[in-house]
Amino acid sequence: MRIRSNVKAVAALATVALAASACAGTSSTTAAGNYPSKQLRIMAPAAPGGGWDQTSRAAQAALESAKLAPKGVEVFNVPGAGGTVGLAQLRGEKGNAHLLMTMGLVMVGAVKTNKSAVTLDDVTPIARLTGEYEVLVVPKNSPYKTLDDLVADLKKDAGKVSIAGGSAGGTDQIVAGLLAKEVGADPKKVNYVAFSGGGEALAAIIGGKVKVGISGVGEWVEQIEAGELRALAVTSKDRVGDLSEVPTFSEQGVDLELANWRGVVAPAGLRNADKAAAVELTEKLHETQEWRNALNKNGWDDQFIAGDEFAEFLDEEQKRVDDVLSELGLV
Repeated sequence: MRIRSNVKAVAALATVALAASACAGTSSTTAAGNYPSKQLRIMAPAAPGGGWDQTSRAAQAALESAKLAPKGVEVFNVPGAGGTVGLAQLRGEKGNAHLLMTMGLVMVGAVKTNKSAVTLDDVTPIARLTGEYEVLVVPKNSPYKTLDDLVADLKKDAGKVSIAGGSAGGTDQIVAGLLAKEVGADPKKVNYVAFSGGGEALAAIIGGKVKVGISGVGEWVEQIEAGELRALAVTSKDRVGDLSEVPTFSEQGVDLELANWRGVVAPAGLRNADKAAAVELTEKLHETQEWRNALNKNGWDDQFIAGDEFAEFLDEEQKRVDDVLSELGLV
């Protein structure tokens, strides 16, 4: 009887061990290198043509080219309110490791200016991917030939100088406000016209509906090179690659230097293994030649940080942007 009891006990323990092993295999397939195990979806929370859309599609191309997403990658757009419409949609996908959202400095500001009920506390930070400087442009037939021409009108009446850019509270509006402040105009009187995507803002500028435009260098570099837009200044410390003929603000006596950044987040509620796998995927993306080509083509700076380091940066950035927007009277 004792031998039979021991045999039964051993059998029972083996059954438990097998069950535990099966469960562990089910819950840790992501950590085992099988991520993504189905189609990966990347949300660009803005209209097509803007920086988030470009970043999302560059990531899609690199992931697929390097065969890092065997089931494919889908990019889709959810425009509105500086990305906070997409942010709200992301919150409804709690625990979904196969959905990522491109975001950045613009969204940090939009959460503040739109008084969004959904905040960046409702996401899982994955990685910061790029940094990009801003460029100030005018239509090719604009009377503004230099930055000084524009500054003169801003000082006279900032409200009469319409400036197109991305969503309210984002990097473009921050640049407009800082420019006004630095040249002695009232930032609160700046006539800023917000668009949800770079394509819409571009159409407004070329169509003469606004006088000035501000956006990331990569978004409008083709139109600048084609002569459809005239670039007056960039927000970098030094001149930027393909736009090396365009002077910086500081070269023209305006103390304004600012870089936009973009990254990816996932829904809240991810398991540790899923979060680690998503971070690892972005690390692999960062090393692909296709991604390096995209950085060079679009004039993006490689500012990659991932995981906990990105989470800490995001916390600090929210505090910094809140202070800037308050100073400019935007919140």
